[in-house]
Amino acid sequence: MNNPSKPWDGELVRKWLERRLAASKLDQAAADRRGYEAQDEADKAAAEEWVCRALQAADCTNEQAAFATRIKELIGQEEYRATGIYDDMRFERHVRGQLRKLAKMTKVNEGFEKTLRYQ
Repeated sequence: MNNPSKPWDGELVRKWLERRLAASKLDQAAADRRGYEAQDEADKAAAEEWVCRALQAADCTNEQAAFATRIKELIGQEEYRATGIYDDMRFERHVRGQLRKLAKMTKVNEGFEKTLRYQ
């Protein structure tokens, strides 16, 4: 990427993905318990889970350029398959939003140190 001020830390990125995956599962469960009015929140949490799972499974977190390339590949997909979602279009919109957020974080190499549940 463009000469970052701090070196890329693949372990920190994997830890961030793992924690966000766990938080998204908790957010989905909470939204499901709240019912109809929280369907958008459930789809948003499901999208974050899908993104974290897709990036965690790929062996690209050790290098910033490879991670950015993988994110671009995922953004370029036409559809994202998942079960247990309420609205396919809303889910896909949230997936792309999560991927754009991660692309920005990857480009500037910031934000991966924030591992608290609520962001």
